[in-house]
Amino acid sequence: MTLAVAAALLLAVVGLHPVSVLPVRSQYALSVFVVALLLWLTKPVPYAISSLACVSLLYALGVVDSFEAAVSGFTSSLVYFLLVLLLLGNAVRSVGLDTRLANRLLSPDSTPLGTFRSIARNVLVLALFMPSAMARAVAFIPIVEEVTAEFDLPSGSGFERATYLLLGHINPIASMALMTGGGMALVTSGILATSVRPLSWVEWAVLMIPPTVVLYALAAAAAGLLNAVDADSTVDPGEPGIADAPPDGELTREQGLVAAVMAGTVLAWVVGSFVGLPEILPAVVAVTVLALPGVDVIDADDVKGLSWGVLFLIGATLSILDALEATRTITLVVDLLARFVPFAAFSHWQLVGLLLGFAVVVRVLFSTGSAAIVVILPIVLRFAETFGVTQLYLGLAVLLVVGSTTILPFNTTAVLVSLDRGPLTNRDVTLFGFVTMGLSFVVVTLSWLFYWPLVA
Repeated sequence: MTLAVAAALLLAVVGLHPVSVLPVRSQYALSVFVVALLLWLTKPVPYAISSLACVSLLYALGVVDSFEAAVSGFTSSLVYFLLVLLLLGNAVRSVGLDTRLANRLLSPDSTPLGTFRSIARNVLVLALFMPSAMARAVAFIPIVEEVTAEFDLPSGSGFERATYLLLGHINPIASMALMTGGGMALVTSGILATSVRPLSWVEWAVLMIPPTVVLYALAAAAAGLLNAVDADSTVDPGEPGIADAPPDGELTREQGLVAAVMAGTVLAWVVGSFVGLPEILPAVVAVTVLALPGVDVIDADDVKGLSWGVLFLIGATLSILDALEATRTITLVVDLLARFVPFAAFSHWQLVGLLLGFAVVVRVLFSTGSAAIVVILPIVLRFAETFGVTQLYLGLAVLLVVGSTTILPFNTTAVLVSLDRGPLTNRDVTLFGFVTMGLSFVVVTLSWLFYWPLVA
């Protein structure tokens, strides 16, 4: 059924050109994007097949001039960064480090709710040292699987669902607290420095740490409440497991090696965030070291077992995004919107709400928050300057809202991996995406009214 709808949509656009105000190539680019959404959400064929079909359509319809341009997204460092992070996550699991880490989260009197809160605290603290939300998600997924097994919880339990929502939706929020916390913060600070004024690392921390921590805590509490995480059951004392293992002990050779490599990688990410070192380089070095002859922690079987469908989906999404940018489709749609919306007739707060709503709509079109901010923020700041809205507050508000909005699974790579590895459905992702988005509006309103004027 989905395939028939997708084919009918393409035939209608190619044959009728229904949106006459947009150039033909822009109409084709938008139609390919909509078809990709339909195929990825309903999954009538594997991700790899639908992804290759969509990038081929970009070339077949003449949206791009060559097949090399159609597959440009597959050359993005994001695809390869995710690949090496998945390999590192598998390495942690294969040597049993996930069991040792899970042991530190559990004791014979641990409950699923207490463990969920412990994981939430650890993810938040780790964000100070590991800038990539994707890296944090990959690191904790095997730990969550181990803890779930230890509690003997059924598939799709409240603990499992809440924890995968934490790793997918809530985990990226922690990256916004520091200017060096990730791509979204770095992009936002750069645009604000050009359009408003430069912010120092300390200024950013003062302005953003409290709102980010409050938003993170509210979202984590919502995940626990909405999924009714068990607060009573404990680890069965009659069965030996990780909760009964001694918390400390000598690491095996492989565990010590993986732990040392991961510690060095995290240190390189921290230092690199200050000196401009790309995040992918330390991760590639780590994978190379663990795959060296004589080490053999990562081998050919690990590569074969990767989630290749997810990698293809991300590459295709980036390719379609490149095509939308190359044809100026998003800019044309924005200009068309501005032509028909009477912005001058709105009050101050109505205009702020409208601009943030516009940011949410555009955010849904992008696979990464940083890419969405690159497009959204300059436009929004231009409106703010024209109509007398405080640009600094609006820029920070856009970051909080965009960074908290994941309506579609591929809006955030951490969510995509959580969906692929956990018990969540597309409906779960969308519904909780609206929850985190709503909480971000609450935090932005309170920060704008009370906190930012106090410290700015």
